Amino acid sequence: MRDSKKTNILLAMVGAAVLMASSPVLAQDATAPDPAVAEATTEAPATDAAAATTTDEAATTDEGHGGESLTPIKMFMDSGIVVKVVMIGLLVASIFTWVILIIKMIEFGGLNSKTNRFLENFRGARSIADMRKIATSDEFDGNPLADMAAAATEEVELSRQAGLSVTGEHRDAAITRASAAVSAVQSGLAGRLSGGQQFLASTGSTAPFVGLFGTVYGVMNSFIGIAESNTTNLAVVAPGIAEALLATGIGLFAAIPAVIFYNYFNTRISAYGIRSDGFAAELINAISRQLDKGA
Repeated sequence: MRDSKKTNILLAMVGAAVLMASSPVLAQDATAPDPAVAEATTEAPATDAAAATTTDEAATTDEGHGGESLTPIKMFMDSGIVVKVVMIGLLVASIFTWVILIIKMIEFGGLNSKTNRFLENFRGARSIADMRKIATSDEFDGNPLADMAAAATEEVELSRQAGLSVTGEHRDAAITRASAAVSAVQSGLAGRLSGGQQFLASTGSTAPFVGLFGTVYGVMNSFIGIAESNTTNLAVVAPGIAEALLATGIGLFAAIPAVIFYNYFNTRISAYGIRSDGFAAELINAISRQLDKGA
């Protein structure tokens, strides 16, 4: 019995010693990570780092597109050859439109000033000879109303030189011929004053469509580029579309002033035409009155 107790005590001591000896190993095993888990943990930061790098690169790329300013000059330089030709043509048309504006403003300013001086001198004439002298003077050379007066008085003078009695039996015939001469000069008045109007009308009516053609062609090329690059990133798509839309903008920039200037000068031409009609009646009345006086 005592031997059995001693044996049990010895076994218990041996077991305790074994447990004490094996406990550091257990602690070390519990602390050490699983190789598979450690490998996954090591690979995860690498993957995250790569993803972060890709994201940073994409952000940098997007930031580069977004930060780059798209000025009209840059969009023009980056556009295709067809769109460039359209833009250049519209810009040239716009320049000619403004040149025509300046020329016609100077023309109408000088025309009205000279007409006012001519009417003042014409109304002071005392005979048909005086009218002719004023109308043919160098001071009023090229003035439409002066040309009308010169044509009418010349016709009366030619009738007189032909031996016709312009103050007697041939008076009415002389006045009729003078009226016809005035009408002939007056019929060319619109053509003389409407120089450049056809260009303004053509620019105003066609420039928007020419610009639209450039836009359609540019947008078509942009969509072709999108299909080839397999991306719908706005930073890639937007510049091409903006370049195309610039053509329409230039078309409107050329067309709007052309339409405005055309209507403005059309009004001034019509106003001068009405003024010439009034002068034609005044001229024939003055000639008739002088013929009645025997002048």
